Amino acid sequence: MAEKYVLAIDQGTTSSRAIVFNHEGRVVATGQKEHEQIFPKAGWVEHDAKEIWTNIREVVGIALADAQVNKDHLAAVGVTNQRETTLVWDKNTGEPVYNAIVWQDTRTAKIVDELGGGDQDKYKDRVGLPLATYFSGPKVKWILDNVEGAREKAEAGDLVMGNMDTWVIWNLTGGTDGGVHVTDVTNASRTMLMDLKTLSWDADIAADMGIPMSMLPEIKSSSEVYGHGREAGLLGGVPIAGDLGDQQAATFGQAAFEPGMAKNTYGTGCFMIMNTGEEIVPSKNGLLTTVCYKIGDQKTVYALEGSIALAGSLVQWLRDQLGLIKTAPEVEDIAAADNGGIYIVPAFSGLFAPYWRSDARGAIVGLTRYSDRTHFARAALEATAYQTREVLDAMEADSGVKLAELKVDGGMTMNDTLMQFQADQVGVPVIRPVVAETTALGAAYAAGIAVGYWNGEQDVIDNWAEDKRWTPNMDQDERERLYRQWKKAVTRTFDWVDDDVKQ
Repeated sequence: MAEKYVLAIDQGTTSSRAIVFNHEGRVVATGQKEHEQIFPKAGWVEHDAKEIWTNIREVVGIALADAQVNKDHLAAVGVTNQRETTLVWDKNTGEPVYNAIVWQDTRTAKIVDELGGGDQDKYKDRVGLPLATYFSGPKVKWILDNVEGAREKAEAGDLVMGNMDTWVIWNLTGGTDGGVHVTDVTNASRTMLMDLKTLSWDADIAADMGIPMSMLPEIKSSSEVYGHGREAGLLGGVPIAGDLGDQQAATFGQAAFEPGMAKNTYGTGCFMIMNTGEEIVPSKNGLLTTVCYKIGDQKTVYALEGSIALAGSLVQWLRDQLGLIKTAPEVEDIAAADNGGIYIVPAFSGLFAPYWRSDARGAIVGLTRYSDRTHFARAALEATAYQTREVLDAMEADSGVKLAELKVDGGMTMNDTLMQFQADQVGVPVIRPVVAETTALGAAYAAGIAVGYWNGEQDVIDNWAEDKRWTPNMDQDERERLYRQWKKAVTRTFDWVDDDVKQ
């Protein structure tokens, strides 16, 4: 019998990928394609969901062709996704009523303020999240309030919503012809609409946001068979069996199964998750309480998370908007040995964890005539490391657990300068696994476990292998001096957005 594989579809913020994995958890083949970033106004970020679905079909074809396999060689398909990016579409036609509103988008600031009535923690005891523009629910409300005819169609039962996992799975399983309208507990926990304890939609919060319950997908575990690939597609009949939001998927792929284990993913943004086991740990330090994963009928595992809006996208900004570099890897080549006294605080869409300040905007401070592009490059890398340290400090305060090491993944982990500085700032070893594509890998594992291709979490642990480790070597006084200056720089971004600022 021919060897079997698992396919992961990773629908990310800047691109969609399809990756074929073997039983050892190694990459066999990849297809990847970027999609357009749409910026209609300052602070607004959108994606064309139809373009994304077209790209997914294309990258699946590329990956299968490169691996020289077809649907008959696949045991299962797992899906992972940019989490809070939200779409509303007509279930009868398959047409989105508006572009997908991306997680970074800040247009819902007034909606969030109105919902809270001055209390940012209004729903936190139920959903684990502060009221912020980041999450899906207010984005749905904005679409229903602002797209002509949308609310009427929603109340008539014609419209449905979902994060991008829901859109992808619905289309994979047939779309208007029998598509399955589901999400998993990790994605549902990012909507501000799911009760963490019951893992069900909260009708009162949905009513506050004016979202009909008929729009909401069915909540499933992260690892079970949701449906099968549509017969007309390349994945006809293959079980669609894994679904996790990208950061939870990366945590799963990093084998962070024990309470206190943490990973940080360096992608468009930075996202650190610490496993807190079966216990829901409320945050007193600006973190999110979220679902880590749920395997079939097993108990739910929870987590603390810190979200950083800009990491890799800050490097893209240096490249695309400022023209200081031609390619993203060039940032390491030109980065100076130190920042020359400058700090870049990339609060382009407000500050995320642990501040949650939607009134903040980006700032570059400490500029002198000495400053040049090499200092900008260095400061951009350092900004990622400082933000990560802030989140880690909050995590240790909430959990009472001192982290022994930090597992890392994502594209920026190939940057040695950044990883060394990261180790210097967090004061513990930073470890990159052999398979850096842990987001896709986590989705693959969840799908494979659901169909018996892998025998639970132990197979994931056995497959995990270290590639590289960076150990701290910076003088303690220097470490703290730099961090104090970063903290000072962050305060300069507060209170920028007011009535004088056009959004």
